[in-house]
Amino acid sequence: MHNWEPVIGLEIHAQLNTRSKLFSPAPNRFGDEPNTNISAVCTGQPGALPLLNREAVKKAIQFGLAIHGKISLASSFSRKSYFYPDTPRNFQITQYEDPIVRSGSVTLDIEGNTRSFPIKEVHLEDDAGMLKHFTHFAGVDYNRAGAPLIEIVTEPCFRNSKEAAAFAMEVRSILLYLDACDGNMEEGSLRFDANVSVRRVGETVLRPRAEIKNLNSFSFLEMALAGEIERQIALYTKEPNRPWLELIPPGTYRWDSSLQKTILMRAKESADDYRYFPEPDLPPIFLSVEMIDRLRDELPELPRERFRRYISDFSLSEHSAFVLTREKKLADYFEAANRICQSPKNLCNWMIVEFSGRLKESGKSLVETAISPEQMASLVRMIDSGKLTGPMAKQVADKMVLSPGKSPEEIVQGNPDFQPLDNAQEIEALIDRVMQANPQSVLDFQAGKERAFGFLVGQVMKLSQGKASPSLVNDLLRQKLSSK
Repeated sequence: MHNWEPVIGLEIHAQLNTRSKLFSPAPNRFGDEPNTNISAVCTGQPGALPLLNREAVKKAIQFGLAIHGKISLASSFSRKSYFYPDTPRNFQITQYEDPIVRSGSVTLDIEGNTRSFPIKEVHLEDDAGMLKHFTHFAGVDYNRAGAPLIEIVTEPCFRNSKEAAAFAMEVRSILLYLDACDGNMEEGSLRFDANVSVRRVGETVLRPRAEIKNLNSFSFLEMALAGEIERQIALYTKEPNRPWLELIPPGTYRWDSSLQKTILMRAKESADDYRYFPEPDLPPIFLSVEMIDRLRDELPELPRERFRRYISDFSLSEHSAFVLTREKKLADYFEAANRICQSPKNLCNWMIVEFSGRLKESGKSLVETAISPEQMASLVRMIDSGKLTGPMAKQVADKMVLSPGKSPEEIVQGNPDFQPLDNAQEIEALIDRVMQANPQSVLDFQAGKERAFGFLVGQVMKLSQGKASPSLVNDLLRQKLSSK
């Protein structure tokens, strides 16, 4: 591997979450009965004319501004011809020569280094339908046909699979923050095509590439790239004198997750095969500078900006800030709760460690439960005020997960197990018992071993079943040890 350099480019298809389709008034909605969200336009009926969705154009411009791209004041549509059952017109309407966004970049922090990855273009196009395969036949669902997409095309700028996957994650986050796409990869709202080739280190020429289509998860993207890179290197190494195009004929592949390898689907088409020509039924898109400036002013705080703010304003670690800001809904939840409890570090820990761990088996995220930000903030405030010790708070969190919607106050009220022990005499009695049972630890502390103090505190908390006030235990234990 160290003698070879992968060259990777991505094409990311993001379905825009508009109410209607790109050129038709039919609903743009997932999960309805097959072939119900259709019209004469998106099923290619003779004489049906497309009408451009203004909201889709707006969302494409906003994404272009978010990646610092150049917005085209004039762009146009073309027909891309191909014949497949899920394409009712036998052509796709896309932007070929004049995309709505040119250039741009996305900046990432990868393994301690900040890097910017260039984007070649972003263009608008409509989606195909879906083939449904059954035991003895196949059907076509045209509900998705005509759904608005933006295709984000990068330069061949990635040198390993981790860079490509990290870039794809960042693009998804940007789309979520813009409310341009719901980012649901299982439903096909976000799909990745990857173009990959390899070359010897030091070479400048690009060797033949393979295109891996329709990857719908970050892990599949990373595995597919790693597997294809390994396959190509093995072929070049085994037959170094054979012509490159014979070893790696340009083709379209799919990733088989069960076999853990890429499978050739068909030979790669060229641009000539698609017979691109200007779309005769749609005029060019003309934009004003004033409109672009207004949309730039309306841009929300983007994930990287929020990530930096969480580190500077809340003193969160980079890892914690990254976990919170990847999903906009989770970051919004955090901010809503923090406005109430004003304890960002403690709140963050309970959200991304304690509750995410408890919800892991269910497959749900915190924002998908009935636990509200107000209830989360209430739990953190009870901990900060000493009304709940750490062990008791963990038990309350367990019950909050089992009884979603029930506030921590309701859970604690009237339950003797959740009443903290703050009686000094009772705690002193527990401390005396622990010191008598652990004389060596007492001697170790007096000899300057601070770890012995932590052990003794733990034993007192264990004896009190986690109910003793930790601050009171610390104060009284130090007094007892210093007086001996």
